[in-house]
Amino acid sequence: MKKRRGLTTAQVLIIGFLAVILIGASLLHLPIASRSGEAVPFLDCAFTSVSATCVTGLIVVDTAITWSGFGQAVILVMIQIGGLGFMTMAVMLSALMRRRVSARERVLLANSYNLISFEGLMPFVRRIFGGTLLIELCGAMALAFRFIPRFGWGKGIWYSVFHAVSAFCNAGFDLMGTESGSFTSLTSFARDPLINVTIALLIMIGGIGFVVWDDILYWIKERRRFSVYTKLVLTVSAVLWIGGALIVAIPEWNNPATLGGLNPWEKAMASFFQSVTFRTAGFNTIALDQMHTLPKMVSLIIMFIGGASGSTAGGVKVGTFGLLMYSAILYACGRKHITVFRRTVPAEDVVRVFTLVTVQLCATLLGAFFLIGDGADLMTALFETFSASATVGLSLGLTPTLSAASRLVVMTLMFFGRVGILTIATLLSDKGVREKNQMQYAEIHLMIG
Repeated sequence: MKKRRGLTTAQVLIIGFLAVILIGASLLHLPIASRSGEAVPFLDCAFTSVSATCVTGLIVVDTAITWSGFGQAVILVMIQIGGLGFMTMAVMLSALMRRRVSARERVLLANSYNLISFEGLMPFVRRIFGGTLLIELCGAMALAFRFIPRFGWGKGIWYSVFHAVSAFCNAGFDLMGTESGSFTSLTSFARDPLINVTIALLIMIGGIGFVVWDDILYWIKERRRFSVYTKLVLTVSAVLWIGGALIVAIPEWNNPATLGGLNPWEKAMASFFQSVTFRTAGFNTIALDQMHTLPKMVSLIIMFIGGASGSTAGGVKVGTFGLLMYSAILYACGRKHITVFRRTVPAEDVVRVFTLVTVQLCATLLGAFFLIGDGADLMTALFETFSASATVGLSLGLTPTLSAASRLVVMTLMFFGRVGILTIATLLSDKGVREKNQMQYAEIHLMIG
C-alpha cells in the first residue's frame, strides 16, 4: 500500500485480514469447494472464512462433511495465514522472490507481533517461519502413525497435516465429521495417548509465543537468562494448565457423560487436554455440553485469558492477565510501583492492561446479551461469545443453530478477537493520536470504592 494513501498501521492490518477473509469466502462459495458440488450459502462460507482466518474454530457446517478436498485446502491455507499473520506470510513471500522488504513493511511486521524493537527483525521472522514448518512437520509425522493405519496413505497423510497445522495455529478445525459424526471434534480419540499428547504439545508450543521461542532457543544455545516477559508467560501458563486440569477433573471424575467411563490415567489425560485446549485451541475429547457448571464457568476465564502475545493464540493474553493480577495485588497492598520479577513496570503499561481487558470484556458481554435476546440461555451464550472473542472455537452446540444476525455478531467477535487488541494498542501508540491528547486538565480525586 502506498504511503500517499495515508493508511495507519492498524488500518493496514485490518484491511489485510479482511482481504484474506473475503478471498477465502469467495473461494469457499465456489461449487468445487463443496462435497455436494453445489455452492454453499455465502453467509456460511463467510462465517467459516472468518473462523479460519481468525484461527477460532467455530463452525456452522461440519468441515469434513461439507467441504471437498479443495475447500478443506482453502481452509487450511487461511488457518496458516491467520496463525502466522498475513504480514509474516507477505514478507516471507517477498524474501523468497528476492524483493527488498521496505521500512514500512518492517514497521507493520513488528507491530503485528507487538515488538518494541526492529533489531534483528528479519532473522527473527525467518526463525518463526522455519520453526513453524518444522514443528508442524514433526506433529504431522507423529499423527501419521495413528491416521495412516486407520485411514490409508492418502487420507491419513492429509489428516495428519491438516490437524497438525490446525493444532499449532490454535485453530481447532478437524476432519472427523465423516468418521465419528458432525461436530464431534476429537471425542473418538479420548483414550488415545498419541493423539492427545501430540495435539496438546502443538497447541502449547503455538500458544506460548514466538518471542518466548527465541528466549528458550538462546537459553539452550548460550545459557542466556530468560527475559522477564518469558518468565511471566511460562509461570502463568503452567498455573493455568495445571489448575485448569484440576478444575475439569475434580467435578467431572465420576460424570458418566464426560470422564466417568475412562480409567484414571485416561481421566487425567483428558482433563489436561481440555485445560490446554481451553486456552484458544478449540478441540475437545469430552462432551462439553455435559460438563457441570463449575468447569464451564472456569473455562470462561481460561478462554478469556488465552495464550501469549505474538503467538497463534487469542484472548487478552497471558502477559496481560499476569500483569493485571500483579497490579491488583500490589495496589491492594499499598504499593505505588508495580514490579514483576524485580523489574518496575511503567504506569502507562498498567493503564493499557486495564483498558484492553475492559474493552475485551465489554465487547464479549455485549455479544452475549445479543445472543440471549435471540433465544440462547445465559451459560450457552456466554460460552459462545467468550469462545468467539478469545478465538477459542469451543461450543456447547449453539453455533450451528444461530440466526443470521447472531452469526454476524459472532463473526464480529472473532474478528475483533484476532485483531482488536492489536489495533487498539497500535492506535494508542499512533503519533497523531498522541498529539491530540497533549492537553492536560487540572487533576481531581474522585471517590473510589
